[in-house]
Amino acid sequence: MTSKLLGRILILPRLGGAFGNLNQTRSYISRAHPKPEPTTPIEEALRELLDTIRANNEKRKNRWESNLEKRIEQRAAYLASRDKNVEEFRKEAKEKPYREMDETISLALALNVDPRKPGQSLRGSIALPHGNGKTFSVAVFTEDPATAQAALDAGAVAAGGQSLVESIKNGTTPITAFQRTLATPDMVSSLSPIARLLGPRGLMPNPKLNTIHPNENMLEALAQQQSGLSNYRTDKSGIIRLGVGRGSFGLEKLMDNIREFMNEVQGIKPESFGKGKKKGKGGAGKGAKYYLKAYLSSTQSAKGISVDMKTLDPTSSFFMTSENV
Repeated sequence: MTSKLLGRILILPRLGGAFGNLNQTRSYISRAHPKPEPTTPIEEALRELLDTIRANNEKRKNRWESNLEKRIEQRAAYLASRDKNVEEFRKEAKEKPYREMDETISLALALNVDPRKPGQSLRGSIALPHGNGKTFSVAVFTEDPATAQAALDAGAVAAGGQSLVESIKNGTTPITAFQRTLATPDMVSSLSPIARLLGPRGLMPNPKLNTIHPNENMLEALAQQQSGLSNYRTDKSGIIRLGVGRGSFGLEKLMDNIREFMNEVQGIKPESFGKGKKKGKGGAGKGAKYYLKAYLSSTQSAKGISVDMKTLDPTSSFFMTSENV
């Protein structure tokens, strides 16, 4: 027996002692099999987020009141250097109550869609039952003088036809003066000179966003846009982000808004979906998931709350419940 073979025979018993029991379960989490992230039912997640908002408001209020005199004196010194009425300012500052921040609550929904593929780029608009807590300035494009005047009377910041297009093109009406636009079907082709201004800001009228209406429906559409009609679309990663309300709405109104939004997303579910790169991979086969993850957050929250998808999926028996599943 050669010395090399003898060395191998002598080493083998030592391997078992060095590595221990090879059948023992690993004590670490591998990247290939990460530890599942804990999730929270939607109702409990909302309660937790509302409690956090209230606690943060209380902290900010206490901090404001403890530094109130210092803030007043700093501002008074600034006004005095400019010959302003300092005593009147001091009186008003002490009488004004602290204004709490009404945080926006947002839902980020990750879908198993690839927006680069046909039919999987989802976008649209939805009127939430209790609104989203925002108001928007709207510009209306119409050649009908009566409709334009009625829109201005109803609160539109600008209204008109070709004259409004020229006004935006030459800068007389700044593009920052409005946040939403509406147009009649006959005006869409006339917007091409300012398409490069409207398009990058998401202001180009689009039938998918329900922003193109005939003159007889324009005032109703204007009221919806002003009251906070919510637009949504998937980003390049297949995620839809939507503000579902404010912290002041309370639990029930927020639940109603989220229920309406999830039913909307379920209603626009594409027939074929998936993020697979290879042909035949990642499609909507048997058991393919449409909803992947969801996170609930607020304007000032440190991090989002991972929501149990079974309580958000309209096809689930646990939809909008508080049960741990």
